Amino acid sequence: MKHPGGVAILILLIALGIGATYFTHIGTAGRIEAQQHAIANRSVLEVLPADRYDNQPLAQPVLTGPLALAHSTLLSGYLATRNGQPSAVLLRSQAPGYEGSIELLIAIDPLGRLLGVKTLRQSETPGLGAAIAGWPNAWLQAFTGKSRQAPEDSGWALSKDAGQFDQIAGATVTSRAVLQAVHDALRYFDEHKAQLTGVAANE
Repeated sequence: MKHPGGVAILILLIALGIGATYFTHIGTAGRIEAQQHAIANRSVLEVLPADRYDNQPLAQPVLTGPLALAHSTLLSGYLATRNGQPSAVLLRSQAPGYEGSIELLIAIDPLGRLLGVKTLRQSETPGLGAAIAGWPNAWLQAFTGKSRQAPEDSGWALSKDAGQFDQIAGATVTSRAVLQAVHDALRYFDEHKAQLTGVAANE
């Protein structure tokens, strides 16, 4: 071989090029993953008014499920804080719908009042039960401001069941499943407030 030094330099340059490409790909992939994660977090946290928290709620779990309740299952729970004080608890709930499982994110303030309910996953009938999807959602907004005591337990039912909530037209099963899951979440919060918020019941 006439130019062994030149061949060595060429091999070195190729290796450096491959290495640079690899590390560029790793760095770019990491940034893309972080951006996708941030977008997913923002989408999930739409249920919570932005001025209610200054932490990263999804990085502060207060409940690891699954935990079976009367009509639904709690999958996880997270704490939102502002200035170091609890501002909301987010409960991820799953309930049996008409076509399959319905997954909800239920935001509750420290006083036990609903801040919002958002559908995270559903497979209900298009044009009927699927009306629980989308954000903002007019039907789900009817829960905002409600609590376990307002209305009383007997009021936490559909109007056709002598309760205080309207159903989605043509989607009784879906409506009842969501309503019962929200009521379950409020009951659980009320009974486990100190555990979820880290604040003693007498404070």
